[in-house]
Order: sequence, then structure tokens, then C-alpha cells
Amino acid sequence: MNEKNPPSRWPERSPRVVSVRPAERYCLELTFDDGTVGIVDLEGWLIGTGGVMQPLADRAFFQQVSVDEEAGTIQWPNGVDLCPDVLYGRATGIPIPFAEADRSTVVR
Repeated sequence: MNEKNPPSRWPERSPRVVSVRPAERYCLELTFDDGTVGIVDLEGWLIGTGGVMQPLADRAFFQQVSVDEEAGTIQWPNGVDLCPDVLYGRATGIPIPFAEADRSTVVR
């Protein structure tokens, strides 16, 4: 997270990724369009889940991550991309406000 000015609440406009840098293991340093910088650890979240995520387990392939400028998120050569809102939430620890369950619609 950006230590100089950590966000305390969700931004008014949905954040978009403007840069990505592979860090150690399966971590990525992400910079968002609001200036927030954060580290997201994908090991245990995506790595080892198989399917389309399988190629990401190869560190050389994992490091081929890039920014999809049109979508404002990250992507890999096999077409895998991740939601920028989820990345922002994981990088900052701030819950996505519009993803919280409306308790009145939860089936029990």
C-alpha cells in the first residue's frame, strides 16, 4: 500500500491499474490511477487452482504480466485478466462497497 497516503475508503471512481511490476514469489506491485501503490500476493489465491490459471504457476510465465490499458487491469498472454476492483481491494484491504451482500436478499 502507498505508505505516504494510504486510502481510507473506496474511491468515488472505480480504480484502474496503470502499472504492474512482478515482485518476489507470486506477488505483484500494482499502481492505480489514484496514485495508490500496493502489493498483491496471488500465491494461494490463484496459483495452484488449475484450469486457465495453471500457466501462472510457471514463474517465467507469471512474470509476463502486463497492463491492459483499455480495461485498466492486468493480463497474461493466455488471456487471463483480473478485475481491477478486486485487485484494489486486495492491495488496500478496503472492501468493495458494491460487492457487499444485501442481507435482505440472502437465502438461508
